[in-house]
Amino acid sequence: MTRNIIGIPACTKLITGYIQHATPARYGAALIAASHGVPVLIPPEGEAVLPLLDHLDGIMFNGSLSNVAPMRYGADFDATPDAHDPERDATTLPLIHAGLERGIPMLFICRGMQELNVALGGTLFQEVHHIPGRMDHRAGEGDQRFALKHEVSLTGELARITGAEKIQVNSLHGQAIDQLAPGLNVEALAPDGTIEAVRVAGAKAFAMAVQWHPEWEVTHFPDRLRLFQAFGEACSAYRHG
Repeated sequence: MTRNIIGIPACTKLITGYIQHATPARYGAALIAASHGVPVLIPPEGEAVLPLLDHLDGIMFNGSLSNVAPMRYGADFDATPDAHDPERDATTLPLIHAGLERGIPMLFICRGMQELNVALGGTLFQEVHHIPGRMDHRAGEGDQRFALKHEVSLTGELARITGAEKIQVNSLHGQAIDQLAPGLNVEALAPDGTIEAVRVAGAKAFAMAVQWHPEWEVTHFPDRLRLFQAFGEACSAYRHG
């Protein structure tokens, strides 16, 4: 049976002294295991990659150690100047607009969710753990990096997909949505009010974003598996017209 061809934007990495394009292997593994997908890396080469959309059934915007550059959402200060990937920004933001226009299914994870919010006109907290009343959403150490960390409350389409109104999630992010972009519906909240999931209202196809990492051990948790399965089903529907 033909599998879905799903793009994953790669990050710019300096490895052994050379610029390389890479992403953690767990994202592709999750697409193979749960979305009936074949992952294809999209190099961070700006708008030159847009013709790839003619050959994709979906895009998963993955997480990354890098942050969206504050200049992309009009901030006049930069709290993490050494943690940017301008080549990825120049690639993912146009991809989001082109993907929404085409109606190609898209799943956004962690940095991907932040990219979606910025692409549509929203802003970010650059260090959400420094905001009064907010939790520290950053990762734990060692083996606890992907451990369950806090509860999120689900609503709307995400609650329908997962079959749950509350789930436990891991948490590996230092940044988070501040001003929500026009056209996004909030679909999950952390106990401290941090936005944990959004959906593009009125999108032509699946366009869901989560702040946690459902790709990790995707087949071990029903809510993660159902999310990836729903994305895969949308990719199959797109492929079949």
